Amino acid sequence: MRLSVLDQSPIVEGSDGSDALRRSIDLARVAERSAYHRYWVAEHHGTPMLACAAPEVLIPAIAAGTERIRVGSGGIMLPHYSALKVAEVFSMLSALHPGRIDLAVGRAPGSDPLTAFALQRDRRHAAPDDFPQQLTELLAYLWERMPADHRFARLAALPGRPEHPDVWLLGSSPQSGVWAAELGLPYAFADFINPGGAPFALRYRTHFEPSEPCPTPYVVAAVSAICAASDEEAERLASSSRMAFTLFFQGTLIPVPPVEKALRFLGAHPGTTDALGARRRAIVGSPATVRAAIERVAEEYSADEIMIVTIVYDHRARCRSYELIAEAFGLGR
Repeated sequence: MRLSVLDQSPIVEGSDGSDALRRSIDLARVAERSAYHRYWVAEHHGTPMLACAAPEVLIPAIAAGTERIRVGSGGIMLPHYSALKVAEVFSMLSALHPGRIDLAVGRAPGSDPLTAFALQRDRRHAAPDDFPQQLTELLAYLWERMPADHRFARLAALPGRPEHPDVWLLGSSPQSGVWAAELGLPYAFADFINPGGAPFALRYRTHFEPSEPCPTPYVVAAVSAICAASDEEAERLASSSRMAFTLFFQGTLIPVPPVEKALRFLGAHPGTTDALGARRRAIVGSPATVRAAIERVAEEYSADEIMIVTIVYDHRARCRSYELIAEAFGLGR
């Protein structure tokens, strides 16, 4: 089973976004040395906890700093952009890094409603909900399927030809799986947002329509995981993200706090961990514990690949978590 990395570029207390972005590049090198298959960076806006607002900027820095690992977006939030602009950007990235670029797109705003509105070019009215049409246009550019009589036909001569990215659809709800199946796209489901996605993955496989770029269904389950030498140490490291996400669900956005501060917060708010666990699944523990839990998730989704997102306060502990998981699964042997 393939393992990959989803990086949200977390900003920790006492540092800033530039530190977070440089740490993303460093973590990508760790992931490549540890034989992870791909490295995706997420798009988020208007939050003090996550630094990457523009995957198209971070992707080439990571690709230039690595040699083999696939690099891509996890994802580009397509409603903010024109399909042509996204196609041109990822066509160029594919030309610069042939055979290594993934373009995973999503429908979610990656932000709160006010920030999403601020991202609009035309603010006279709400943006249209036309994601299926946007996605169809994007694929027409990238897959060279624009009809000859279409008014945009000449624009399909993208600058990075003949190279092109692999296109994916992201999701955390049933509808995304329906679209991925209809269009013949590989499907990445955010289990760390919605741990109830196994039925959606099954429906995707059952109704999949083959495409030339993707002749068979392919499912990635993206999970939250923190690994350390012992279950106890992993639980300790996990306190930082538990505090941050507890406050997030209460409407308060903070950088990732240090462990001792988080432990004090959780101690003063008993039941917080249980409440968070009821909303989101997190895999936390020693290498043996984490491997067993990841294998259960993979079986649940019949996943072809597991993508791991890890948020802790200490960058070295974050890197080590990925290394321990890779060792547990024997990556690179």
